[in-house]
Amino acid sequence: MMVAHMGVISTVTSCFLSVSVSRHRRTSSPRSRPFALAAMSNDPIREWILSEGKAREISKIRTIGGGCINLASRYETDAGSFFVKTNRSIGPSMFEGEALGLSAMYETSSIRVPRPFKVGALPTGGSFIIMEFIEFGASRSNQSALGRKLAEMHKAGKSEKGFGFDVDNTIGSTPQINTWASDWIEFYGERRLGYQLKLARDQYGDSTIYEKGQRLVKNMGPLFENVVIEPCLLHGDLWSGNVSSDKNGEPVILDPACYYGHNEAEFGMSWCAGFGGSFYDAYFEVMPKQPGFESRRDLYMLYHYLNHYNLFGSGYRSSAMSIIDDYLRMLKA
Repeated sequence: MMVAHMGVISTVTSCFLSVSVSRHRRTSSPRSRPFALAAMSNDPIREWILSEGKAREISKIRTIGGGCINLASRYETDAGSFFVKTNRSIGPSMFEGEALGLSAMYETSSIRVPRPFKVGALPTGGSFIIMEFIEFGASRSNQSALGRKLAEMHKAGKSEKGFGFDVDNTIGSTPQINTWASDWIEFYGERRLGYQLKLARDQYGDSTIYEKGQRLVKNMGPLFENVVIEPCLLHGDLWSGNVSSDKNGEPVILDPACYYGHNEAEFGMSWCAGFGGSFYDAYFEVMPKQPGFESRRDLYMLYHYLNHYNLFGSGYRSSAMSIIDDYLRMLKA
């Protein structure tokens, strides 16, 4: 999710703050090798690069930038470059969730994502993740190609476990609860909207938005009538700062908050993504639009407005409340 997001650097971002994009380049390595937790050493990052990373020497380490949460660096070696994010205060669980999401998206062989190689703890406290370095091209991304590739990922990434993910992760710095559920309306109502509403009540004492939001959660069933909902692999935090393109012009997506959910939930950050008509046209050629799509769009934006309210304060409250009030009128709830 958003705020001071330096490209792939931070996991938090705001569309209204500046964005600088770090550059990556694909490095070659066996596709079948999964990311793994690194063992402790004096410098576990260097140790991995010079062993499993198959580099003989590290010629340069360049700081790319930093956001609110993480610091990012480019390690240049004789075996290619690696992208490394470190966090001095948070343990490996945050990066492990990111790595599992990147791996899941990578395995769909659809849209390009940086492949994660290693997650581990820093000996002085905190954690790190080492991943593929992708060199970005000059353009942000081709909207039509982005829509098509994203739809291909949604179509290929399915789960037999239902809606959720194997681990909890974060949306920005907010915990994202991914306990599996067989029913999407239950999952979205409890683990997405309900969780954010409770945070707003607990953090701000905002009983009004909590009570109205809970009324919406209990009455939103009619918005899903005649809709077939399959658990699709979602990036989960798809806004313009998490989208780029490689040197060949192919779209690249970064910094996920993955889970398996209704494919339409992927557009919840569209107010900060700049998706155009060509994006949606290409997307719906692969994943056909379902009845009532337009009536559910704001419902999926609500989750992210609530999260922004909880992360950044009252500036986002009116947008969230407006969506809730509009739905309560529509549903006569």
